[in-house]
Amino acid sequence: MSSACDSLTEVVGALRNRFGHAQFRDGQQPIVEAVLDGRDVLAVMPTGSGKSVCYQLPALILPGTTLVVSPLISLMKDQVDELNRRGIASAAIHSMLPPGTKQEIEAAACSGRLRLLYVAPERLASTAFMTLLEQLHVARFVVDEAHCVSQWGHDFRPDYRRLRAAAERCRRADGVGGRPPIAAFTATATPEVREDITAMLGLAEPRVLVAGFDRPNIFLRVTPVADEFAKDAMLPSLVRGRRALVYAATRKTAETAARVLDGAGIAASAYHAGVKDDQRTRVQDEFASGSLRVVCATNAFGMGIDRPDVDAVVHYAIPGSLEAYYQEVGRAGRDGRRATATLLWDRADVSTRVFLIDSPRRDNSAYRTRGAPVDSEEAARRKALEHRKLDTMIEYADTAGCLRAAILRYFGDELWPACSGCGNCAPAVLDAYETDLVRKLLAGIARAGERYGKRRIVAMLTGDPHESAPALAALSTAGLLRHEPADAIHGWIEAVIAAGLVSVSQDDYRTLRLTSAGREVMRGEPARIVRPPSRMVPRMRFSDL
Repeated sequence: MSSACDSLTEVVGALRNRFGHAQFRDGQQPIVEAVLDGRDVLAVMPTGSGKSVCYQLPALILPGTTLVVSPLISLMKDQVDELNRRGIASAAIHSMLPPGTKQEIEAAACSGRLRLLYVAPERLASTAFMTLLEQLHVARFVVDEAHCVSQWGHDFRPDYRRLRAAAERCRRADGVGGRPPIAAFTATATPEVREDITAMLGLAEPRVLVAGFDRPNIFLRVTPVADEFAKDAMLPSLVRGRRALVYAATRKTAETAARVLDGAGIAASAYHAGVKDDQRTRVQDEFASGSLRVVCATNAFGMGIDRPDVDAVVHYAIPGSLEAYYQEVGRAGRDGRRATATLLWDRADVSTRVFLIDSPRRDNSAYRTRGAPVDSEEAARRKALEHRKLDTMIEYADTAGCLRAAILRYFGDELWPACSGCGNCAPAVLDAYETDLVRKLLAGIARAGERYGKRRIVAMLTGDPHESAPALAALSTAGLLRHEPADAIHGWIEAVIAAGLVSVSQDDYRTLRLTSAGREVMRGEPARIVRPPSRMVPRMRFSDL
C-alpha cells in the first residue's frame, strides 16, 4: 500500500470511526487496498455490497480531492448529504444548482477543501468545467455505474465517452506526472463488458476485482401469469406487509400497479419520469425515511437507494436484460436478511419491450451525443444488442433450471453454490415474510388453546371484534395479522392443514390443533407449504386507466 496509508490499522480505524462499520464486508478490503495503492481498478460488486465505501474511504485518507462521476442527481445528492453528515467535506455539481452555489463549490474544490466532488458525465461537455479540472488536485478519478461506459452495457450513455479525455486533463494530487489513477465500479458487468470498460476508459494494467455476484439471501422466483387480470390479482399478496419495490416497464403500468395496490388497501405511490419533480422528490424521500412502504416505478427509481430493509422486489413486467433485472433485484435484502424477488411472467409483456427498443423516438435521444446527429448505424447496432439481451431475459424467465445458476453463469461467476434459494429448485420453500406469517398463524392457534375453529382463529388474528371470542381478544396474538385480509388467512389455514402442520378435529366443532410438525415450524424449522391461491382483486374498468 502507498505511503498515504501507514497501516491497515489506520484504514480500519477510519472505517469504524467515520463510516460506523466495525469491519469490511466481503470483497471490500482488497478493492480499498488496490485504490490506495494507486493502481487503476475495475471493481465489480453486486448491488448492496457497499461499493461506495471502496472509494469514499480512500478519499478520506489520500491527499487531494477524489472526483466521482455519477449518473443521477438524486444519487449524488444522497451520497453527498450522508458524507457531510459524517463530517467528510463533499459536494456535487449538477444542473439543478443555483449559479452562486455552483461557484462556491468550484472555489472549495480549487482550494482543496473538498474530499469528494461528484459530477454527472454530461458536465464533462462543458469547456469551462474541463478547464476547472486542470486546476484541481485529484487523488482518484472514480467512475460509478461504469457499465454505462460500455457499448455492450445495459444502460449505455454516450456522454460517458468523454471520461477518458477528462481524466487525462486532471492533475495528480501526489505530484506524479500523468493522469490520476482511475477506479471504475459497477454491479452488473459480464466479462465482455469488463473488457470494453477497460478499453473505453484507457485503464492501464488494471486490477480487476470481482466480488461474487451471488446474493444468497434473496429468494428468486418466476411466477407465470395468464394475463393482466391474473397479474393484478397476485400483486397485492406479494407486497402486503412488506417494504417493497414494484418495477414496471412503462409510466402507465407503474400508475396501474399503484392503483391496483391502493384498491387492495395497500398504500403505494408511482414514480417515473412523467411525475412532477416535487412529487418524485416526495416519493423518494418518504420511501428512504420509511414512511412509504411500497413504490411502483420504472427503472428511473432505485439507483443509490440505500434502504437496507427492502424485503420484496416485484417485476410487474419482464425487464429488458438480465443486467437490469439483477441490478433492480439487488435493492432487496441489503441488511443481509432474507428477501424475495418475484418476476410476474406474462409473455404478452414482451411486445412492450420490443416496442420500447424499436421506438423511433428513442433513436432521437438514446443514440445522440450532445449536438451531434443521430448515428443510424450505431442505433441499429444498439437495437440488435438490446434484442439479444431481451432474448436472454426471456430464456431466464422460461428456464426450468436453477434461476440462481442462470444468473451467475451469465455474469461469468463460476462459483455456483448448491441452490435452495430459488423457486425452481425449492418451489415449496416459503420466503421470509410468508414464513413469518405461517409462524404467527400457528402461534395464534397454540395461544388459543387449540380449542377454536377456523372462523374464530381468523377473526382473532385479524383483530375482528365482531367475530372474535372475548377470550381470544385479550391474547398477545390478537390482531397479529390485521394487515392481511380475512380470506387470505383462510387460504393459509387451508395450506397449513394440507401440509400436515395443523389437524382438524372430526367432531362438530372442527377445532384446529398443531401437529408435531407444526410445532417444529412454529419454533423455527423451515416450512414447506404449497402457497394458497392469491386473493383476487376487482378487474379495473377501462375508464380507470
